[in-house]
Amino acid sequence: MNRRAFFIILFFPTIAIGLSPGGLPSDVDRASFHLYLLAGQSNMAGRGAVGERDEKIHARVFVLNRKNRWEPARDPLHFDKPSIVGVGPGLTFGKVMAETDPNVKIGLIPCAVGGSPISTWRPHAYYQAVNVYPYDDAIARCRVAMQRGILKGILWHQGESDSNATDGPLYAGRLTDIISQFRHDLKVPNLLFVAGTPADAYIARVPESKFVIEAIKAVAQADDNVLWVSGSGLPCKEDRVHFNAEGARELGHRYAEAVLERLRRSR
Repeated sequence: MNRRAFFIILFFPTIAIGLSPGGLPSDVDRASFHLYLLAGQSNMAGRGAVGERDEKIHARVFVLNRKNRWEPARDPLHFDKPSIVGVGPGLTFGKVMAETDPNVKIGLIPCAVGGSPISTWRPHAYYQAVNVYPYDDAIARCRVAMQRGILKGILWHQGESDSNATDGPLYAGRLTDIISQFRHDLKVPNLLFVAGTPADAYIARVPESKFVIEAIKAVAQADDNVLWVSGSGLPCKEDRVHFNAEGARELGHRYAEAVLERLRRSR
């Protein structure tokens, strides 16, 4: 049996399970349950060391776990590469968004896949390194989540795997296509998409990352519902690729600030 058939057989029974309230309070109103997909590669999944503060839950921030059940959110949110996954920007983002509006609850949908190039974020694309279909899995989990809440946006951090002379020049077109595909498949035509840039230490080490940064900025300039946030100035781990826990939390703040500013401008 190929992996695709295996996915269809095993995943869709969990969707039925996911229809149950899970860890959500029974009185959660769908309109006030705001959902955000966390997509991309390892800096979205998180590689920061988990501390006590990262395990504290917020009464109105939830995460869709790997069994497609809602539970109170705590780091690590993602289940990508469980031996190394850690603090990413998602939890801080969720807490800031919840604190800004006491009338909403936030639902986080972790789907980032460490190391995944942008070419694997399209329908039916297989990422052999970790035996997953990143895009298809994200769409399936979003559809589960959207039965309980309203999808408000996608947080994206990806590009290190495309920071080379071959893939970098293609990044703007690929990113534009992915955003359109997400909006089409999730049936949210103006879905907000917020992309983050790499860490300074990575940019200094890999000059070809300029292609990704320029592409992200260009796509955001061309589409009012695409925003970008900078990773500049955020502390990095010794590998000079991944944000440390402090940097990841601050990146989460920056994502939230970008979304909140967009919401203020749209009122």
